[in-house]
Amino acid sequence: MNRREFIKSVLASCTAGSASLLFSSRAFSMGQVVSVDNKPLKPNIVLIMADDMGFSDIGCYGGEIDTPNIDGLAKNGLRFTQFYNTARCCPTRASLLTGLYPHQAGIGHMTGNMGYESYQGYLNDKCVTIAEALKTAGYNTLMSGKWHVGGKKGQWPVDRGFEDSFALTGGASDYWKPGFIARNDKQWKPNEEYKDKEFYMTDAFTDYAVKFIDEYGSKKQPFFLYLAYTAPHFPLHAREEDMAKYKGKYAKGWDELRKERHERMIKMGIVDKDWPLTPRDEKVKPWAEVDEERKKDMQLRMEIYAAMIDRMDEGIGRVVDKLNELNILDNTLVLFLSDNGGNAEGGPWGWAWGEGKPGRSSNFWCTYGMSWGNASNTPFRLYKHWVHEGGIATPLIAHWPAVIQQKAKLTHRPGHIIDIMATCCDVAGATYPKVYKANTITPLEGKSLLPIFKGKKRKGHEAIYFEHEGNKAVRMGKWKLVSRHGNRWELYDMQRDRTEMNNLSDKHSEEAEKMKQMYAEWAKRCGVLPWPVKKKGENKK
Repeated sequence: MNRREFIKSVLASCTAGSASLLFSSRAFSMGQVVSVDNKPLKPNIVLIMADDMGFSDIGCYGGEIDTPNIDGLAKNGLRFTQFYNTARCCPTRASLLTGLYPHQAGIGHMTGNMGYESYQGYLNDKCVTIAEALKTAGYNTLMSGKWHVGGKKGQWPVDRGFEDSFALTGGASDYWKPGFIARNDKQWKPNEEYKDKEFYMTDAFTDYAVKFIDEYGSKKQPFFLYLAYTAPHFPLHAREEDMAKYKGKYAKGWDELRKERHERMIKMGIVDKDWPLTPRDEKVKPWAEVDEERKKDMQLRMEIYAAMIDRMDEGIGRVVDKLNELNILDNTLVLFLSDNGGNAEGGPWGWAWGEGKPGRSSNFWCTYGMSWGNASNTPFRLYKHWVHEGGIATPLIAHWPAVIQQKAKLTHRPGHIIDIMATCCDVAGATYPKVYKANTITPLEGKSLLPIFKGKKRKGHEAIYFEHEGNKAVRMGKWKLVSRHGNRWELYDMQRDRTEMNNLSDKHSEEAEKMKQMYAEWAKRCGVLPWPVKKKGENKK
């Protein structure tokens, strides 16, 4: 009897009262459903990540974009208001998958090999992935989406513990005509499968995620699924029907949008009313001063961006529906987050190249620009690349009806993306290895979020650290020490001033000096090099 048949048979044979007890909070041990023979039924885990999506873009974090399925996970789950990524795609994915800081995993910057262990550009052999760790606990391990932590053969998901995968191996890619996709250990081409319907990458990632759940959700073993969307990362490509939903929605402009989002976030409790909305980026024009032709262009870009998130949400709905269909949603931990904040690349107006119809043409690529990126990261400062809050703050939604009883609640406890590995190991009953394939493994840096899921206190981090392209930060308790590359350190009280408006580094110099020293020790331990990192041997004659 497989897991799905087992659950169905138990529910069928129980009275309504005892059946509900199977999935009640009293029937769990170590975060796992307990079956009738008192053996733990390990949860499935579905880890979903958006790409280049800002903190306030989705509905349940104050956004106006239609995201009913993501919002539904939040309504029946738990939202984190102070969870962090690493400010950029590759480093975040490295930390997410390994539970280590990105430099420790070999991806201190992006995927270029600079000749140093901490900047080799792909996952090293001193780390393990969640898939590798969970396989030892009996999990089937699946992946659909963007990989971007090693593009060469031998560095793909199939080489790092995923037994079934459909993966865009690199980063940005055309949504209509994708770059290199690996189906396990072979190259995959859309024309071999999408002959009778139009290929669109977001839908393809969903198609494979649903396919994997349908196949592996019927097996005895639990499964871990990593679903890594590229949406809404540029190029801005979306389906016509999705773009039509947002026609005219952004005629109000970015100034009014930021105010509206901020007001909703305060009402929701996502942000404190005493934290002021940061001023519009000084490089961004007031909407009222933008000429009409430019307004039309910028509105269209934001409409496409919103449509991309809308389509991703629709896909997440399909994933949830499949879990429901198989009667395994209650004992499936679903996590949703973003890899970094909204993107400012291309400056205030973004960039564009190619010819064709924006959104629809594969030979026309564009970004939505700093002006909308500023709105996506409401109410925070800066963007992807930087480690001020606009770059590193991410939504995190945790949905697990079998364990999370705090429906539609918020938690303000800080967490870091390195905690995802620790959490997965904890809920799966997996042991993080000291040695794997004869290689000594770097000790886990993350800490499990399971106590928070259960409404309990957890022993958090003394401090969490950030570095990307010379932008650096330390978060310790209520304090955050942060510096843009080439600039002085700034110190902020995150309880009173999370929008980082009042620099206290002079007033609290002792605290600042202590945290500077902590950062220096961490950077040395993790192999952080001064930015810009030059390729090893580059300067040698």
